[in-house]
Amino acid sequence: MLEKTIATPISISFEEFKTEVLNDFKTALISRECSLLGRREVLTGKAKFGIFGAGKEVPQLAMAKAFQKGDWRSGYYRDQTFMMAIGEYNPSHFFSSLYAHPDIKVDTFSAGRQMNGHFATHSLKEDGTWKNLTEQYNVSSDISPTSGQMPRLLGLAEASKKFRNIAELQDKTTLSNKGNEIAWGTIGNASTSEGPFFETINAAGVLQVPMVISIWDDQYGISVPAKYQTTKESISEILKGFQRDETNDGYEIFVVDGSNYTQLVDVYQKAAKIAREEHVPVLIHVKGLTQPLGHSTSGSHERYKSTERLQWEKDNDCIAKMREWILQFELEDQDGKTLRFVENEEEIFTFEKDAKKEVSAAKRTAWNAFLQPILEERTELLQLLQSTAENSEHKIILEKLKRELASIEEPIRKNILTIARKSLIYLRDEHFEEKDILIKWIQNYRAIQQPKYSAHLYSEHETKATNISEIKPIYEEDAELVDARIVLRDNFESILSHHKDVLIFGEDSGKIGDVNQGLEGLQDKFGEQRVYDTGIREVTIIGQGVGLAMRGLRPIAEIQYLDYLFYATQVLTDDLATLRYRTFGKQKAPLIIRTRGHRLEGIWHSGSQMGSLINLLQGIYILVPRDMTKAAGFYNSLLKSDEPGIVIENLNGYRLKEMMPKNLGEFTTPIGVVETIKEGSDITVVTYGSTLRLVEDAANDLAQVGIDIEIIDAQCLLPFDLNHDVLDSIQKTNRLAIIDEDIPGGASAYLLDQIINKQNGYHYLDSKPITITAKAHRPAFGTDGDYFSKPSINDIFEGIYQIMHEVNPIKFKSLY
Repeated sequence: MLEKTIATPISISFEEFKTEVLNDFKTALISRECSLLGRREVLTGKAKFGIFGAGKEVPQLAMAKAFQKGDWRSGYYRDQTFMMAIGEYNPSHFFSSLYAHPDIKVDTFSAGRQMNGHFATHSLKEDGTWKNLTEQYNVSSDISPTSGQMPRLLGLAEASKKFRNIAELQDKTTLSNKGNEIAWGTIGNASTSEGPFFETINAAGVLQVPMVISIWDDQYGISVPAKYQTTKESISEILKGFQRDETNDGYEIFVVDGSNYTQLVDVYQKAAKIAREEHVPVLIHVKGLTQPLGHSTSGSHERYKSTERLQWEKDNDCIAKMREWILQFELEDQDGKTLRFVENEEEIFTFEKDAKKEVSAAKRTAWNAFLQPILEERTELLQLLQSTAENSEHKIILEKLKRELASIEEPIRKNILTIARKSLIYLRDEHFEEKDILIKWIQNYRAIQQPKYSAHLYSEHETKATNISEIKPIYEEDAELVDARIVLRDNFESILSHHKDVLIFGEDSGKIGDVNQGLEGLQDKFGEQRVYDTGIREVTIIGQGVGLAMRGLRPIAEIQYLDYLFYATQVLTDDLATLRYRTFGKQKAPLIIRTRGHRLEGIWHSGSQMGSLINLLQGIYILVPRDMTKAAGFYNSLLKSDEPGIVIENLNGYRLKEMMPKNLGEFTTPIGVVETIKEGSDITVVTYGSTLRLVEDAANDLAQVGIDIEIIDAQCLLPFDLNHDVLDSIQKTNRLAIIDEDIPGGASAYLLDQIINKQNGYHYLDSKPITITAKAHRPAFGTDGDYFSKPSINDIFEGIYQIMHEVNPIKFKSLY
């Protein structure tokens, strides 16, 4: 078992120093042996894929010494030695994750959902509430997309600044120790070429947050050398302009040799002191590292590295250098006695042999723990197949299937269920008790196994957003009719007054109160720490929100227009949307994203690209309120929940009049519930957002020709109509039209699938369902551009009229 690495104190005896150095060396050896044996497990077929931290061991030991409880890491898949050094990872764990063991108690990072090297700690108790994050090492769940860890890192670091500077947060003692936590980031040198890295670097320099970024530099990005990756082939060289000085804020930048143990320890202690005490970001460029096993198990680095480079890597391997230093170290004490770490090389050989034994034993233990339950499940099925075969006309075939399954030396669950389900094909015309038992076994097996791979996309606790009950707005008899943005503004004021952990930020959100004045005056009232402006940098606005939310705050991140949300698509889809899922419900980020879209003018400010969001953002609620009161209700609902959501306000609705509720901050719009706006008998019309007003106008025209439509506001796209109210409507009208200003095949196709296939609405349709959508392009500019690009009142009228013409051509004569 690995020992926890202890930070070197100011005063330490030689024996204590020796013990610490040797423990570190043993940890490095064990980590390297895991990489070597792990690669073999992949190449022999026991594991699907492997990616390892070989060549980066020694600097990670130094980083671990400076990492304290309460701190956060946002890194990438090379950091296995660091995880071992802080005691959150061991060889048995290494192999369990390599084999994708689907048990969160065994693979505690992701229950087999992520490939190895994707680390995480548990932030949540069993009931979904926060643990005491100040008493543990915190590791935000890794993702594979290169530099994808950087935007989240910014938010994790900014949270410390908020906990230090906002008086109302001082009682959050289980979330932060007065903002003294550092957010530690790690990234490979090639990945610093990515945009999110540079955006994060700039934003952190502006914000001045306690962030330490380590760049593991081995001079390659898979097969591509640094000369094709980075100007001057050095990230620290080109970032020199970020170095702080006496008159300007910025970074503290260190460059250090990745094989020099004592220098690394010194640099990391200095970096931690600066970041923790001064809240200054620090960049550590760790040079001279190697990648002795290549990028991953999918390729060999001998294909793209020269013989000279391969020899250099062998000679300059950080563990080899540390070994050499330990062997050669001598120090004479005040009594003239020579002090050594080891007396001879035999001691080091013993360490190396012990590491091999420990890792090999852990591998066997992990493999047996993974395989044994599957073997037991196979035995159950084999017995059932045998008893079924004895009573079947297809005994020969079933016994052949049984032998096929039994012959697999190391089966997986796919093998078991494939054979079980295949057997039913041959039993389809037979009826006997053993077959019924087999069917029940298959159904039960699927019910047990499927959640291991599918659970926790959304919260499974009482605080789930769809559990939040509706509280209707309450109006005084003489309720004032105001611009809709005032309802939104005053609701935000109530939220900020009652939720001290809420922060609202984005482009123009602070001083001017957003471009549509929905936050007017709130910065003056609540201060720049809670309502504030950011730069034009959507990737890190969302990243800020993710990191802040992961640390227990309730951020509302504003993206000025829906069209600009796509800058941050990678953060949203790969990080936020998958967080709860990829940690098996052990981490959460209840970020609320505020934006605005739908009909305005032109290609870039009329965003209705809902189909893309629906497909990319499963795991995030997508809410499309028709007015600002509904939008305010969604914000209130999300704040009672602990899940992320996007609220898309109507761009052309801010100046329309709405009544002012008296229960601001309290009323809620239910999530996953549709609302019937108008009852009708002839056809069910489903729509949402600003298009609903067009449908209401078209309804008046249709009524004049004798067509009575039922209008349903979807309100939410993810999820949609959990109560199946649309189905109830179709049972009455027997016809369906979906009106959507997304492109053909966008949100309308999703809604059609939900209604026809998921709700089985096709049973009740007497006419072909129709979708009326925008054209297959972005809207052209101007009022005419909107008319010819998106559904108009004429389009809606004629589309619905045509259905009724087909139903009754005598009554509803053709228009054309």
